[in-house]
Amino acid sequence: MFNKIIKRGQRKGSKSEAIEPPTSIAPPSVTVNHASRSSGAPPSPVAANLNSHHLSVSAPPNSGVVEVLPLLKDVPVSERHILFLRKLQICCFSFDFSDTLKSAREKEIKRQTLLELVDLVQTGSCKLNETLQEELVRMISVNIFRCLPPASHENSASETGDPEEDDVYLEPSWPHLQLVYELLLRYVVSSDTDTKVAKRYLDHSFVLKLLDLFDSEDPREREYLKTILHRVYGKFMVHRPFIRKAINYIFYRFIFETERHSGIGELLEILGSIINGFALPMKEEHKLFLVRALIPLHKPKCISTYHQQLSYCITQFVEKDYKLADTVIRGLLKYWPVTNCGKEVLFLGELEEVLEATQSAEFQRCMVPLFRQIGRCLNSSHFQVWE
Repeated sequence: MFNKIIKRGQRKGSKSEAIEPPTSIAPPSVTVNHASRSSGAPPSPVAANLNSHHLSVSAPPNSGVVEVLPLLKDVPVSERHILFLRKLQICCFSFDFSDTLKSAREKEIKRQTLLELVDLVQTGSCKLNETLQEELVRMISVNIFRCLPPASHENSASETGDPEEDDVYLEPSWPHLQLVYELLLRYVVSSDTDTKVAKRYLDHSFVLKLLDLFDSEDPREREYLKTILHRVYGKFMVHRPFIRKAINYIFYRFIFETERHSGIGELLEILGSIINGFALPMKEEHKLFLVRALIPLHKPKCISTYHQQLSYCITQFVEKDYKLADTVIRGLLKYWPVTNCGKEVLFLGELEEVLEATQSAEFQRCMVPLFRQIGRCLNSSHFQVWE
């Protein structure tokens, strides 16, 4: 799904037309279904119902409040700026998805509006000026940045439950949330998006809130977040050190405090690609990340949920710089499980991959403690370990 989303995000239209703010009317407002301003001439269908410039979030609308707006392509160019803002206002409304019949009409209007915005950004048929980009990101923020529901283990008051055996939680508002994430992805990957402008709105605060959402239990949401963050890291070079540091802090809290986080695997998958692009000689910052974050990730009991991605990152470091093999092997021995045979099997598989990239000089430095541990494994009562 990761590759599928990336490929879809690369589509681009052939013709674009800028949506410029109107010059003949006052600053636009996006208050939905309020009385229009009085003027000498009758207002157009789009220019009516205006009050203030910035989008605002109001209570969920009652039946009949959210109106069906015309398509952007069906109105004159001079009215598209206002119409676009009104569509963003509609998309700022949030609905209760616990009852599928409640506000069904309004939910469908928002869904269709989001679909139109996704298509608009994807095809590049209309270029967005800075004002519209700012309001677009604000609307996206209103929808995706929210308090996540309590994790399943918190609801059951279980501290030792296996995350793999927990029921998968699916976000009820996903019909809308998916389209908002798709819109964000299209905006980030669009060739029309100027990073010098976009970085004002996709700033450090935005990135930090995006990282917080990786703790969502819905795997569909984490998949989108993984793709979007990877694209942000690739396109906005100014954010790269901040993203790496923020991921570090997530790992530290997971390792030394909670041992509970839903998105460790997805974050490691992003890091696997980042590590692969590290230049040589490797910076000291990256080596510290290996020692202080990646190797200690072998400590938590739930390592099986992200071990595949972790093992890939560790191996990437050794393949990049063979001198790190001794550090990695000694780190594995430090966190070697004593009573968890399943975890021990994972360690042995990872050790095998690391040894394949290890040169003789590094191997000789750690071979004594390594063979002692292998000897203990040969005496294990678990058949998968001694095999």
